[in-house]
Amino acid sequence: MKLVDDNINATPFLKWAGGKKQLLPTIQKRLPENILSSGKIEEYFEPFIGGGAVFFYLMSNYEVKHAYISDINEELILTYDVIKKDYKELTERLKILKSEYMEYDDAGRKKMYLNIRLKFNQDLKTFDFDTYDESNIERASYTIFMNKTGFNGLFRLNKKGEFNVPAGKYKNPNICDADNLKNVHKVLKKTDIKCASFSDSEDLISESSFVYLDPPYRPLSGTSNFNTYYSVDFDDVEQIELSKFYKRINDKGAKIMLSNSDPHNTDPNDDFFDDLYKDFNIERVKARRSINSNGAKRGAINELLIRNY
Repeated sequence: MKLVDDNINATPFLKWAGGKKQLLPTIQKRLPENILSSGKIEEYFEPFIGGGAVFFYLMSNYEVKHAYISDINEELILTYDVIKKDYKELTERLKILKSEYMEYDDAGRKKMYLNIRLKFNQDLKTFDFDTYDESNIERASYTIFMNKTGFNGLFRLNKKGEFNVPAGKYKNPNICDADNLKNVHKVLKKTDIKCASFSDSEDLISESSFVYLDPPYRPLSGTSNFNTYYSVDFDDVEQIELSKFYKRINDKGAKIMLSNSDPHNTDPNDDFFDDLYKDFNIERVKARRSINSNGAKRGAINELLIRNY
């Protein structure tokens, strides 16, 4: 039985590589038993929020007393923050952008996209992420606009932190989903939002916490890379540090679920995660690979769900 406001059905407001929408039924069945039986979550933590599919599902379907989300991606956290504080103004700006976009032919739409991307990247040189003002709302509107109209709906930053996705071709992109933005706002009103590393949440996590970790996936090969929404690499050293964090918050009594790629998809002898998390419940679940340059390789593969319960 749904215990929260029936009018809230928030879903991700950005398209996101590696998003968990397709895995929600699998994840839902594997939630801690006390959450499944009570419909309540005392404390929820998601330190790699990304598109937030799991977060929005839980916040829309369970009674969550306290939620904390974070990410090191400043652009992403800025946009979450704007929806929390000024979703109405953001919605109006997105309506204007959509109206302008829809007036153009393909060439005009591409020009508009590239102009906004250029301004977005130029402003990065002087933008103050620590001060909240009107410029944050404009920047958030550009982030959503580019995500909805860029190639494949990617959110990708280069090493300089610049948005570098080429223009896409869409007949009627959902640039302004006003109803969902309102629902996202309702959810975020009762959520702590931080631009921070996963480890910064450690002191806040306790035995009453449920923690979902969805880090940038370890690449399955030298040519694949799921880390492109960050301007810094999340390499094996970082994956090892994350496993240490996992063990520390396990010792605090928190319930933890972690997602990652399964190295066995490409190398049956690669036990990187099996070794790191050998003391925990490692399960291989089926998922569709949504981004691959070869369309023939977009079928079902295994992903890992690692739980301490």
